[in-house]
Amino acid sequence: MRLLCCDTSIPFHSHSSKFPFLIPNFNPRKTLVGLLSGALSVTLIASSPSPFLALESSPPLQSSSPSEYCRELDLVEDLGSEPEEAFVTNEGIVEEAWEIVNDSFLDTSRQHRWSPETWQRKKEDIRSSSIQSRSKAHDVIKRMLASLGDPYTRFLSPDQFSKMARYDVSGIGVNIKELPDENGGTKLRVLGLVLDGPAHLAGVRQGDEVLAVNGMDVAGKSAFEVLSSIQGPNETSVTLKVKHGNCGPIQSVAIERQVVARTPVFYRIEQMENGSTSVGYMRLKEFNALARKDLAIAMKRLQKMGASYFILDLRDNLGGLVQAGIEIAKLFLNQGDTVIYTVGKDPQYQQTAVADTEPLTEAPLIVLVNKNTASASEIVASALHDNCRAVLVGEKTFGKGLIQSVFELHDGSGVVVTVGKYVTPNHKDINGNGIEPDYHNFPGWHDVEQRLSQCKYVHEHV
Repeated sequence: MRLLCCDTSIPFHSHSSKFPFLIPNFNPRKTLVGLLSGALSVTLIASSPSPFLALESSPPLQSSSPSEYCRELDLVEDLGSEPEEAFVTNEGIVEEAWEIVNDSFLDTSRQHRWSPETWQRKKEDIRSSSIQSRSKAHDVIKRMLASLGDPYTRFLSPDQFSKMARYDVSGIGVNIKELPDENGGTKLRVLGLVLDGPAHLAGVRQGDEVLAVNGMDVAGKSAFEVLSSIQGPNETSVTLKVKHGNCGPIQSVAIERQVVARTPVFYRIEQMENGSTSVGYMRLKEFNALARKDLAIAMKRLQKMGASYFILDLRDNLGGLVQAGIEIAKLFLNQGDTVIYTVGKDPQYQQTAVADTEPLTEAPLIVLVNKNTASASEIVASALHDNCRAVLVGEKTFGKGLIQSVFELHDGSGVVVTVGKYVTPNHKDINGNGIEPDYHNFPGWHDVEQRLSQCKYVHEHV
């Protein structure tokens, strides 16, 4: 059995039977776990038929006793532990890739080279031809994807797919996902392990419920928050308290981290010329799992040091984990404010991210941007700008606002497909357009306050 690690910020799909029970209770064809932005992000989703799926679609088990329920779950995992490889023809692999594009691809080019008619003709060509080898099948897929004119939609060889599948944001080889429980709440369960990774070797198992991290109860926390708290410097330890299965024992396991996680936040306090006002300067170099936590710490410390204005420097920040960007934007937004919209052909990619907490600060804010401010950085910049929380200063941003999903094919190869795009709270398309700053040169704080006040007035009276 092969189990892989997932990072809950980016979609990753598998049409193979290699991953028998990574994700229960989901559409076996397509599932959105998160959003992908830039080359850094990869999330794993198994979309093959699985024993868990069979369990979820069968009649409810309320009549069963708890012990019977646990035995049925154990049986499900045992049945899935030795999956059989399905034989697939060369033409079948090509047609599998064709179907993924047909179902999910979003044409974001200005030329609009994709159309249902032309794409259908490609399927007819596949069915009428004989492909003699697997390498030729892969070549056909490459040419087929190249015809879309999308630089981000591409083929992955089995070796490339395998390397991408080893991406691990937690540092201990584990993925955690929020799942509904029987009381209407949510539980955090392990839904993805790196075989022989730190967590697996320490005794963490697929389906375990995570109860605490380093002695702190995780009830009410999101999977992203918990994964962020798990990550830390290389060769340090983190302790997870887990409940094995549905009815198994509770165990605390110490796990040594095996990645280097560096804080992406630099901050300092600066005095304005009159000496009576302090400005909190925060530079964010990338969006990793530590970004939200460390930026919140920096903001609180700067407030204690007397900061009454803030600067968030996103220059040369090319992005990273999109969910980190969304969570960072929420630190500044009022509850109910829109962070970002996602648009896609498939309804699962048509979502709205909304701030669900009150802001850490309501102080006036400047966001510094330039031509290398991209992806997750643009999500933050546009969210703060469109909600009248910040003015943008500097240069027009890069303009990378696409969502890619990674799909595994039955022979271990894969395809990366553009499935959606980001749209700002003011309904502007980021991709290919970028975001224009409010000022090219640094404005006075009085001008900043006046502009933000006018923005709020317009929003309230529209």
